[in-house]
Amino acid sequence: MAEKTRGAVDDGIVPSGGNGSAGGDGSSRAGRARIADVARAAGVSKTAVSFAFNSPERLNPETAERILEVADDLGYRPHPVARMLTQRRTGTIGVLTPQALSVAFSNPFFGLFNEGVAAAAESSGHALLFVSPLHGSLARAVGRAMVDGFVAVGLPEHHPEIEQIRRAGLPTILVDSHAFPAHGSVLTDDETGARLAAEHLAALGHREILVVGVEPAAPMASHSPDGVMGRRLGAYRSALESVGVDLPDERVLVGPATIEGGMACFRRALDDGLHPTAVLVMSDAMAIGVMHAAAELGLSIPRDLSVVGFDDIDGARYTSPPLTTVRQPVRRKGEEAVRLLLSQVEPHAPAAPEQVVLPTRLIVRGTTGPAPSLREEVGVAAS
Repeated sequence: MAEKTRGAVDDGIVPSGGNGSAGGDGSSRAGRARIADVARAAGVSKTAVSFAFNSPERLNPETAERILEVADDLGYRPHPVARMLTQRRTGTIGVLTPQALSVAFSNPFFGLFNEGVAAAAESSGHALLFVSPLHGSLARAVGRAMVDGFVAVGLPEHHPEIEQIRRAGLPTILVDSHAFPAHGSVLTDDETGARLAAEHLAALGHREILVVGVEPAAPMASHSPDGVMGRRLGAYRSALESVGVDLPDERVLVGPATIEGGMACFRRALDDGLHPTAVLVMSDAMAIGVMHAAAELGLSIPRDLSVVGFDDIDGARYTSPPLTTVRQPVRRKGEEAVRLLLSQVEPHAPAAPEQVVLPTRLIVRGTTGPAPSLREEVGVAAS
């Protein structure tokens, strides 16, 4: 008895075009190759053709190779949607961001992070799909995404749609977030990096310090003390308090994680009457913006103003002067996130999601120096 076409579709193999109708001889009505054509030409069953595309390990290698060669000669291709339904896999990883992609991609951190994501995904044969809010709704975008799981970047714990996203039920690895405690996550040791940055400025004699942070990703949201910005700010404050320096809220400004965002924050600080001798910035892109704004105002770095960034993006060493910053392994963070996600997607995924914390360290370059008052005292003493 001839095998039913339904069985072939269930194996993820359907005609490469048309509606699947066939003539009485099993060939495509439009003359395009179908699974039955491949089976007949190769002298095998339709199930064997399905195996050749979906589970070649179940066939003799020579048989699988012959079937694929025949299929190629006939111009036959499996239907991708049917193949996805059969395998219950899309072969696609979603990169989920609560920000609009136009905003996310303007931050060099996101590009470097996705280098790591892409390298790990491509090496495992997976495609990528970037998912951002659809008509203002991240949950709606998640519901439409055809992916095996998500790498969620900077998803805040208090996002208004957090429960809807969680109930989607897809494997999710969180990056820089504790939003889903039951899921795997990749974090960096933000506290150590921020503490080292603040201690570095304090040791140089700086007491008038400004903090420039990244604004919350979701509208009307606030930073959680356990989130990235909260952890860094807490470490800044703790380190400065140890040397008697207070860091009130009016000395903490936030904006978009872009060069323009950093420029705007520094200009706003001066408009508010603040006169910092040093700036702790939670993003290298924003730190570069602070440097540009300072230069426009005639301030020399580091003579008049010291600046410390966070991330150590590729361009940090090429600013003038080179940027002192906290290095976090951004590319590796992307690689680790994909590794954890793929371990959860596998049929025999580990019961306990893995939590990875990557190290940070301070990289001292040319944008930090003694506080202006201290430099003047040293100059007077020398004269």
